[in-house]
Amino acid sequence: MKLHTQISIALVAGALAGLASNYFGIGWLQSTLVAIEPIGTAWIDLITMVVVPLVVASLVVGTASLGDMTKLGRLGGKTVAFYLVTTAIAVTIGLVLSNVIVPGGRIDPATLESLRNAYMDESAQQVQTAQAQDTGIVDMLLGMIPRNPVAALTEMRMLPIIIFSIFLGAAVSVLPEDTGGSTVISFFDGINEASMKMVHWIMKLAPYAVFALIAAVVAQFGLEVLQSLLVYCAVVIGGLVLHLLITYTSALKFLAKVDLSEWFKRIREVPLIAFSTSSSNATLPVTMETAEEELGVSRESSSFVLPLGATINMDGTALYQAVATMFIAQVLVGQLALTAQIGIVLTATLASIGAAGVPSAGIIILVIVLTQALPAGVDPAAGIALIFGVDRILDMCRTALNVTGDLTAVSVIAVSENETLTVDAPRKPSEARSAA
Repeated sequence: MKLHTQISIALVAGALAGLASNYFGIGWLQSTLVAIEPIGTAWIDLITMVVVPLVVASLVVGTASLGDMTKLGRLGGKTVAFYLVTTAIAVTIGLVLSNVIVPGGRIDPATLESLRNAYMDESAQQVQTAQAQDTGIVDMLLGMIPRNPVAALTEMRMLPIIIFSIFLGAAVSVLPEDTGGSTVISFFDGINEASMKMVHWIMKLAPYAVFALIAAVVAQFGLEVLQSLLVYCAVVIGGLVLHLLITYTSALKFLAKVDLSEWFKRIREVPLIAFSTSSSNATLPVTMETAEEELGVSRESSSFVLPLGATINMDGTALYQAVATMFIAQVLVGQLALTAQIGIVLTATLASIGAAGVPSAGIIILVIVLTQALPAGVDPAAGIALIFGVDRILDMCRTALNVTGDLTAVSVIAVSENETLTVDAPRKPSEARSAA
């Protein structure tokens, strides 16, 4: 049985077990499912353990292999531009849906009060955390340059790690062989291969981890909170699906020119892992492996585009922030003005660049967006308390979209660099004759 089939079965089985324990009030089963969650957490830690050596080694080797620094600049420009454009589109989709459906006007006062009472303390803690971490745009840009690369590595700050690795790879590419340039490349190439071997071993445990993670989440939250915020959740998930169907499929069809059904078939394992872990960083090793082995993307492109994507491509998170901000505003202060909504597009797009690829990072960034969008004197914690109960479930959905966007980007950019993917769309008979 293939791995993606095993993961799918584990996903469904975990969801059913958690739902049964919660819905029927089976205490011993619910406590057991919650107790086994550390199995999933340990698996996430295992695969996260590989992220830093894999990213550093693959970026150094990939950048050094480019040779021409002009190509490096071109590749970086395309990558950042693609991610920023798709993120802005995602935010816009979220705002349009929120204005049309108005999810904040469809929830009764009793439900609002119960949600505030249940989650106010946790949301207040999230606001304090976000305010402690909040920095200006200039500080965020300066923070991308690591004063101490070793500290950045130990703290897993991905943007500084990426910047340092690219600089190191660029320096290695211009070293003559007699000064050790080839030796350095061989060393990092070995680290990269060893990291991928560890990924293969860790992935064998994925079905067990997925079952533990999903069962624990569903056992804890069940359907009660989801039902109370059904319209809000439907708008978020509907927006994610629309972004997938409109933005990503259009890019794949017209820019990458791939066979859509075959492309989605080959990458299906990646969204499943992302959905289960709620972490782009934890999924990164699987994403890179899938891009190279299943899609035929070169190591140079995958090692450059995908680590950046896991850090700055947060389309699902940005869309969620737009819907969540509009929902909270509609409940607390009414409909936001057009100028405030334009501010949401800009703030959510820029804030998502600094989002950590870890579970629930979107809540922290949401505080920044809410502070900008809501009138002075309105407490963001009061709004976050309304949606806190369903955040983990929606986090799973938006992370699955994020990694799909990463693979879309690397496919588009690889084709723009004249690479031939293994999922090229079949040509029409007339095209085949003209090529011959």
